[in-house]
Amino acid sequence: MMMTRVLSASASMLLLSLFLASSSAFSPALNPLSFSGRSSSASAFSSSHPLRLPAFSLQRRAGRVTAAAPLRTNMMAEMRPVNAEPTKHDIATGRDPRRVKVFDTTLRDGEQSPGCSMTSEEKLQVAKQLHRLGVDVIEAGFPIASPDDFFAVQQIANTVGCEENPPIICGLARATKADIERCAEAVKGAKFPRIHTFIASSDIHMEHKLKKTRAEVLAITKEMVSHAASLIEDVEFSAEDALRSDPAFLAELYTVAIQAGATTLNVPDTVGYTTPAEFKALIQYLRTHVEGIDKCTISVHGHDDLGMAVANFLGAVEGGARQVEVTVNGIGERAGNAALEEVVMALHVRKQYYNPLLGRDADSEDAITNIRLREIHRSSKLITSLTGMMVQPNKAIVGANAFAHESGIHQDGMLKNKLTYEIVDASTIGLDNSEGIVLGKHSGRAAFRSKLLDIGIELTDADLNKAFVRFKDLADKKKEISVMDLESLVNDEIQDLHSNRFKLVNVQVLCGARSVPSATITMFDEQEKIERTDASIGTGPVDAAFQAVNRLMGLAAWGQSGATEVKLLEYSVSSVTAGIDALGEVTVRLQDTESGRTFFGRASDTDIVVASTHAYVNALNRMLIQRTDLTPRLHPQLSTPQMQGRGV
Repeated sequence: MMMTRVLSASASMLLLSLFLASSSAFSPALNPLSFSGRSSSASAFSSSHPLRLPAFSLQRRAGRVTAAAPLRTNMMAEMRPVNAEPTKHDIATGRDPRRVKVFDTTLRDGEQSPGCSMTSEEKLQVAKQLHRLGVDVIEAGFPIASPDDFFAVQQIANTVGCEENPPIICGLARATKADIERCAEAVKGAKFPRIHTFIASSDIHMEHKLKKTRAEVLAITKEMVSHAASLIEDVEFSAEDALRSDPAFLAELYTVAIQAGATTLNVPDTVGYTTPAEFKALIQYLRTHVEGIDKCTISVHGHDDLGMAVANFLGAVEGGARQVEVTVNGIGERAGNAALEEVVMALHVRKQYYNPLLGRDADSEDAITNIRLREIHRSSKLITSLTGMMVQPNKAIVGANAFAHESGIHQDGMLKNKLTYEIVDASTIGLDNSEGIVLGKHSGRAAFRSKLLDIGIELTDADLNKAFVRFKDLADKKKEISVMDLESLVNDEIQDLHSNRFKLVNVQVLCGARSVPSATITMFDEQEKIERTDASIGTGPVDAAFQAVNRLMGLAAWGQSGATEVKLLEYSVSSVTAGIDALGEVTVRLQDTESGRTFFGRASDTDIVVASTHAYVNALNRMLIQRTDLTPRLHPQLSTPQMQGRGV
């Protein structure tokens, strides 16, 4: 049984605020957690303070609820300085050791969003863009999760991790030997590899998930961090659910991790529970009570369940954190993670405020992070295209409306001086309207390649050839090709579609005000080398096309499965640029009703019915890779076999 010293998250912060209010290093008048009250018991706290103790963190003894014993703190202790010693990676890449390091977990935590899974090839494309973006650490995945995850991490370590001025390539591992050894094997090819290992630290997690005591967790941490450090020099340790943990135990746990060889300590707000003031206070508490923390980098990780992830990170930076674990567009579990673009731009725009906290002059123009700001917009678009997770129009920094002004007063001010209503220029993040029209139908392959390189897109010869064919086809339909058109077109090509069994060959639809919508679809089966054609009616041209695809792939009322096997969760269309000839981007999200997993498909075309059908087929192909029990085939009674496939 757990000892009765179990401490609730709110009670922990109460005692933490007692420490801050009593310390000579802080002024109670400025401490947002300071309070007045003569008792530290749960009942006195809940009756005299607006916060409420969460029921899950209390224990019942003999029919009554009891709080933890008072937390003993060293009231005379001083905070240890923030570590500003350059690491081997800092020295090799010429990065300022006083900066805030950006640890990107888009490929690990971000990919855990429902329906956001990427193939190893798609992950490699993202990793290359993250390198161009300038992140310090790429958490490439969870190597033990699956063979494909291991291969993806290994591939990124052996390529992106070996490029000039490379990022650190990191893999995630539970605090077990098997996880840690698998992770070490995956990342060892990088110039700067890292193992990120973790174990739960909150009482609710230890009791209900791990079934371990505090003593057992301390022992596991010591053994597993030591084992990781024996394999890879750079080790990051995370105490899962740190913000709902007993601060005294947390300090003890981190001290053990440092003594075992951890070089980075991550403090995760696993469930998005905390507030900015609490996060800052906890970081300061750890700087006071964790032995050796001045030799480590303090990192923070957090989720956006209460909409405060970015604000929490900024509070933690004020407290002394110097690494932020973020994702592009804020994608991630549940409500998502802290958004890279928002954290980075907040530090950039408010540089004068944050400079003194980093030991710099307030007016210093040195960058606070290593991020290349002009790559932010392109990174956002790539993640959207590969995951199908659309960015809400009013999202900060990368939303479609982030730099739009409709109010007459605002427009008048903007015409006179942009600074009246804009604190960030759109060109800062790589959104530059002056680069609008770039190519036309007379542009050749060399000009096409040159323009792609200008906007930071580098393709293999094979991918370039495929993209150029698409470009020429688009140029015949559209007079002028913009940068956004090129990005959309290339994003289509870098999707990993090589494993797609079914290829869309042709789409023809009939619809109108007084006609029944119908679609005729031709598809090619790469496995059985047959081509079939079928037709169907529907509520509209897109629905008719989807129904015809279902019939061809055996997903209708006959065949290997019923129509109930696939549920359409989302269908969205967006315009890449303005104008009647604009490319339409379609995202389709399907659910496998048996497993509950979601799969997305994306495609673009000037014809939205063609784009929609392509996206639907792409999503079905992704689902069929996972559903090995299904054996769909082009219906044998439809059309005649063809030995060569084609594509639209």
